Amino acid sequence: MIRKLKNKILNYLFLQLQDLQRKKEQQQLESFKKQFKSFGVGFGLGKDYSILNPQFMQFGKNFWASHRLRIEAIESYENQKFSPSISIGNNVSFGTDVHIGCIDKVEIGNNCLLASRIYITDHDHGDTSLEALQLPPEKRKLFSKGPVVIKNNVWIGDGVAILSGVTIGENAIIATNAVVTKDVPANTVVGGIPAKIIKVIE
Repeated sequence: MIRKLKNKILNYLFLQLQDLQRKKEQQQLESFKKQFKSFGVGFGLGKDYSILNPQFMQFGKNFWASHRLRIEAIESYENQKFSPSISIGNNVSFGTDVHIGCIDKVEIGNNCLLASRIYITDHDHGDTSLEALQLPPEKRKLFSKGPVVIKNNVWIGDGVAILSGVTIGENAIIATNAVVTKDVPANTVVGGIPAKIIKVIE
């Protein structure tokens, strides 16, 4: 009898703690929403997200990201200053562990689906010049080869990396673990390291 009562009390306390945690996360999310440049209805995030400089981000309707989203609009690094812009369209879904880093522009169109463990960046951290290599990696300058633009109806598989200066055309499919270093034409399937066209969708 005492054991049952103890278990009920512990279960009740556990549920109360869960409820408090959910309320705390919801309050934090509402605070972030006020800081975004803009966002549409149906915006939602999973647990353990990290958002840097939300004032440079805009989201369309029905955006959802699963757990551990990391999205960074980098305004300054060491002595460098940037004007980042992150724009995400309508009906976009992210899986777990998606990481976006931006010093210039990252744009994701409508109706895009991103799986898990995806890295999207519009910049590099240092280069391979002898001058840069004299510095510790964390002291090397950030630089961008150009924006990342992902157009409408793109499907990106698990473990993909998309690097700076890349445009991915409409209806493209990026296969699991691909590293995208060049533009991807519309209506194609690409895969590999570096990513190459596997199939043209006709």
